[in-house]
Amino acid sequence: MASANTSWSEEDFSCSICLDVFSSPVTTPCGHNFCRTCITKFWDEQVKYKCPVCNKIFDTKPDPQVNTLLSQLAAQFRTTVQVKEQPCVEPAEVPCDFCTGTQQKAVKSCLECFMSFCQTHLEPHQRVTRLQKHRLVEPMDRLEDRMCKKHDRLLELFCQTEQVCVCQFCTESDHKSHPVVPLKEEYEVKTAQLGKIEAEVPQMIQERKEKIKEIKGKVEISNKDADREIAIGGQVFTALIGCVEKCRDEFNQTVQEELKSTEKQAEDLIKELEQEIEDLTNRCSEVKQLSHTKDHLHFLQTFRSLKDPPPTRDWTTVEVRPPSYVGTLRRSLDQLEETLNMEMKKLFDDAVLKRVQQYEVDVTLDPDTAHPYLILSEDGKQVHDGGVGKELPDNPKRFTKSLFVLTRQSFSSGRFYFEVQVKDKTTWWLGVVRESIDRKGWTMWTPETGYWTLYYNRDRFVFNDNPDVRLPLRAELQKVGVFVDYDEGVVSFYDVEGRVHIYSATGCTFSEPLYPFLYPGPRDYKGNNSAPLIISPVNQTD
Repeated sequence: MASANTSWSEEDFSCSICLDVFSSPVTTPCGHNFCRTCITKFWDEQVKYKCPVCNKIFDTKPDPQVNTLLSQLAAQFRTTVQVKEQPCVEPAEVPCDFCTGTQQKAVKSCLECFMSFCQTHLEPHQRVTRLQKHRLVEPMDRLEDRMCKKHDRLLELFCQTEQVCVCQFCTESDHKSHPVVPLKEEYEVKTAQLGKIEAEVPQMIQERKEKIKEIKGKVEISNKDADREIAIGGQVFTALIGCVEKCRDEFNQTVQEELKSTEKQAEDLIKELEQEIEDLTNRCSEVKQLSHTKDHLHFLQTFRSLKDPPPTRDWTTVEVRPPSYVGTLRRSLDQLEETLNMEMKKLFDDAVLKRVQQYEVDVTLDPDTAHPYLILSEDGKQVHDGGVGKELPDNPKRFTKSLFVLTRQSFSSGRFYFEVQVKDKTTWWLGVVRESIDRKGWTMWTPETGYWTLYYNRDRFVFNDNPDVRLPLRAELQKVGVFVDYDEGVVSFYDVEGRVHIYSATGCTFSEPLYPFLYPGPRDYKGNNSAPLIISPVNQTD
């Protein structure tokens, strides 16, 4: 049986009516071939029977015969086409530039033609003498980019000096003194670098995702802080507005009272004047009536009994002066300013205290640091002087000279706040200290040596510094709040019950962990100062 020539194209086996590979091909009397179905349908739609190719007219409808040879060749070609249409180029392979429809895998690339060929389309390069001189290489994509623009040669080398791909001729001219290596060698180096980058990139991506999460967290905290600040600010401004309104009402009342006093004075004077007018009118009537009496005896007797003129005031010196409001508004404003200053300080301290209380931390006392005389509660929240030293292990963290104790928890960044009850104490000492303080000897307890502390006894209240900062004694002091902003270098103390700021140390420098610090002070033989210092939970509703 005849076989299909692999150099024939699909057009050689295509019906000129349906343009597809022949199906049951038949031949007309004029020698042209068509699919039986196509030519039959064509003639059924025509008035005259003619050939679709040469237009030859037939007197009667022809009865075309099956072209056996063409039918066999078409069937064989169809099978070949179906094989070719199967996907045969993997993603990493180079496709043939000549294939139409589904591309075949290239087996060679031509450096003269700048094209790649499958086995079928490579045939001319193997057969034609002129094409046999072309340089064939393993399949490569984008051949035009692989050629040296200056020498028209394949870029096979890499210049390490200028970090560019070069051809062999480049190494003999522009890159003669430069170190060059084969592309494969440089590829392996760069691949190793790429592998390192590839390993680093996911970590960088993760770090950035974490940073996004951190930023979003900061924004969320900022939103909460803003809401809290607006709420606190609303309370403050409402209170201040209340002060202003109260001052306004008092001012209005003062003006109204002065006006009422003036009106009362005028009313009393008018009544007095009206009474004098009435008395004078009555006298005038009596005098007028008497003046018309002609009876001498009656006149004299009546004149004798005529009442003395009623007492009257010298009204020339009497006047009602409108109230002068000069200074009234000034005095009210001065009073308002004084009230607002006091109220603002109170409200500001209260607002600040509420703000720092949100940074409350849960801390417990560390028995490993406590002086042997100190007694700690089981929950680690209370400490007092027991009066008798205990036999304890020689712990390098333990204080041995002073009745000090630290908490288990330390802080190396951010903000934190805790409160200590000092009620019924005659002496106490508290604050924060850095980790490296001397725990075995005596020292100056100042910020320079790592102490940021507040000391109190009956006649002395100071922030320990060099020199000490004396503070006003607060007889009703029951609970002290301690706030630290590690990053900003601030340590602040608050009278919690009084909602008053006591003192702030600013510009502090922290370079190591900070520990909350307590000193309950010794008790005397009478039992004074035996009450414990108590680390208390924060009650923000105070």
